[in-house]
Amino acid sequence: MKADTSILSADAKIALATEGLTKAWGGFVANSDVNFSLPVGARHALIGPNGAGKTTFINMLTGVLSPTSGRVLLGGEDVTNDPQEKRVRKGIARTFQINNLFPGLTVLESVLLAILERRNEAGHWFRPLRTHVPELEEALDLICELGLEAQAGEEVRTLAYGKQRLVEIALALATRPRILLLDEPAAGIPAGESTEVFSVIAKLPSEVSILFIEHDMDLVRRFSERITVLVGGKVLTEGTPDDVMSDPRVREVYLGEGGHD
Repeated sequence: MKADTSILSADAKIALATEGLTKAWGGFVANSDVNFSLPVGARHALIGPNGAGKTTFINMLTGVLSPTSGRVLLGGEDVTNDPQEKRVRKGIARTFQINNLFPGLTVLESVLLAILERRNEAGHWFRPLRTHVPELEEALDLICELGLEAQAGEEVRTLAYGKQRLVEIALALATRPRILLLDEPAAGIPAGESTEVFSVIAKLPSEVSILFIEHDMDLVRRFSERITVLVGGKVLTEGTPDDVMSDPRVREVYLGEGGHD
C-alpha cells in the first residue's frame, strides 16, 4: 500500500473532503472545524488518542451522524444531508470497530447477499443459486481477491476473527465503493493476522481511496501514505508518516512520550 509519500500536488483529484466539519452535543464538542481531503487512490491513516473524535468523524462522513455545522463533499458534490444508503450508492463504504456480519451464512452466501443488495435484488435471495450466476461469479472473484477461497463454504461465525474482518471488507467491496472507510480493521486481531488483513488491503484496486483508523503505529507507518492526527476533536497535524512520527507534539499526546527532558 505504501507508495509515493511526497507532498500531494495542489491539483490532485479529491475523492472526499470536509469543510469546517463540527459535531457537538450541548457543551461537548466531539469534532471542531475539521478540514480534510482524501485524494483519489489515497491510503490515508487517521490516528489520535482515545476520545479524539475519530469514529465520530467517520460517522459524519457516512451519514450515521449529522454534523452540527460544516460540509461533507464526495467528489465535489455536497452530500452533507444525504442518508447513509444514498451515500453507499454514491460510493462510500465502511467497516466497523466491531464486525457487523451475517454469522449464520457462509462466506459465499454473505458476499452474494451483499451483491444482490447492491443490485436491488436481495428480495430474490432464496431463489436457487443457478438463477444468480453473474452475481455468484462476482462473489467468487471477490472472495478469491481477498484470499478467502478456502473459507467460501464455511459459516462466518466459525472463522478466526482475522478472517471475519476480511469478510467484512469483502461485504464493503461488494458495494463497489469509490471510497473505503476502515474503522480499526485490525482491532482484536492477533499480530500475525492483522498483518494479513493489511496485506490484503494493500492489494485493493488503486482507484479505491482508503481512509483507515488504526492504533498500531507499525501498521500505520507501513501501510499509509499520509496521516492525519486528531486530538480533542481537532486536527493537530497532517503529513507523511515520517513527518508525523517525528513531530514532538504527536509523540507527547499520542505515543505517550512526555514533553520533559
